[in-house]
Amino acid sequence: MDISGRSSSQSTTSSSSSSTLSPLKNVTVLAIECIRGTAKADEWSGELLQTGDIVEEIRIGELVLRSPFKNGNSGVQKQLHSCFKSQQTATVIRVRRGRDEFAELHCCIVPKEAGAKKYVLRAIDDPNYTIRFADRTEAECFQLQASRTSRMHYALSTAPLQDGYVSYPWDKKIQGMLSIPYSSSYLSILFLPKVSDRLGHRYNDLEDTLARGNAWLVACQASGVPIIFRNIQTESLLTKISGETASPTVNTSSLTDLSNLANASLYGFEDYHGVDIGVVRAVRLWYSSVAGETKLEIEIKEADIKLGFAISRTEEGFIYVSSVVEGDEDAPSARSGLSDMYREATSASKLLVISRINNQKVLPWIVSPSGAIRSFDTVSLSQKLSLHRHAKVTIPLHVFMWDRESASSSRGPTSRHVPTSMPSPEFGLTGHPNGNRMLPSLSGLLNDATGISSDGPELRLGKDFTGEASFRFDYIQLPDSWL
Repeated sequence: MDISGRSSSQSTTSSSSSSTLSPLKNVTVLAIECIRGTAKADEWSGELLQTGDIVEEIRIGELVLRSPFKNGNSGVQKQLHSCFKSQQTATVIRVRRGRDEFAELHCCIVPKEAGAKKYVLRAIDDPNYTIRFADRTEAECFQLQASRTSRMHYALSTAPLQDGYVSYPWDKKIQGMLSIPYSSSYLSILFLPKVSDRLGHRYNDLEDTLARGNAWLVACQASGVPIIFRNIQTESLLTKISGETASPTVNTSSLTDLSNLANASLYGFEDYHGVDIGVVRAVRLWYSSVAGETKLEIEIKEADIKLGFAISRTEEGFIYVSSVVEGDEDAPSARSGLSDMYREATSASKLLVISRINNQKVLPWIVSPSGAIRSFDTVSLSQKLSLHRHAKVTIPLHVFMWDRESASSSRGPTSRHVPTSMPSPEFGLTGHPNGNRMLPSLSGLLNDATGISSDGPELRLGKDFTGEASFRFDYIQLPDSWL
């Protein structure tokens, strides 16, 4: 049946010519029941059928059924089943609301359940709106129609909000939306509470951990590392404890003990199996570069025997460019713009911090309970950079920028600015009173330089306790200290 030229749902109102109304009778009629509401939220506007409407006529193709319906709902269901089998599903239902108001709905016949012989009717213009037939008395229908306002408020108060999982193209987003694919621009370092005795049974309180995080950030800014404070939070880490470690922990078996947790860095509880579980409260400090990160690509030529720069590490664990070769404009560091960026950082009393090598972060990320900062070893970094030079493979570096004016200007043909993804904070920690001091002298930097030359000088290795397996070179001569 072609109904494309018709409105899918419409309302028509007509006035009855009768001057008198007959009293209500307990006559059984075919009534409408709404079993699923419309997604357009207009089922109460009068244009759609409502629970309690009395069915006057059903048109299915050439078949026309009028009230009173033989055998009521049971007889109509048989007709719906027959029409559905013959693929005649387009239906028009005309109902009476009150004594003299009529409405129509264009719908289609669908099975109530797969394989069942019970059928419901679904609106053509809104598949979410579904009705069914029911046998009621005329008096019950009029009562339902009169309670429309109360039912509307009830539906408003009980209408649920649906939720669910939707698929998301994570691989496409991670590759296309991030400036560095599969690597976030969020930077943080985790401070574990410091051990307060030699046996490791007791730990300093939370305030001590916060103070050490504060001191680390201020020290970084004072040394010239261009970072700013973003946020700080506590993190709970579960661990198994026993013996002397369990005895000094806070017991959370009662509500009165909760106040003792405010400044505790370790507390414990006993699980169902009698095992003592400890909760360590660490502190995570979030920070970011002042003006984001800039990518430099150091291209290697066949004639290059050195990269033209040296790297060192600060006490706080950051890798930075400690010196560059002077007078050689064809050095890889000069061609990439690294030398110019280093000079600008020096004139601004900032360190040129390397944040990533080959898109891998080389920043400090955790402070152990002993107080040691876990950071990357300068020896292994120097070896990797030297292997790039020997293999003639381009070296992608990311460095921290110290102001937005420098970040917006190009530093060589292969540089690219990577802005930070977080907005500028409304507050931040101020720098050290000595924040305007100049960088250490070149001779002082060279004592910690970690460059490796092709010939390699005779080296003396000394243990550096800022890492578990990190070493530094001592007494390296100037010509051989560069990469």
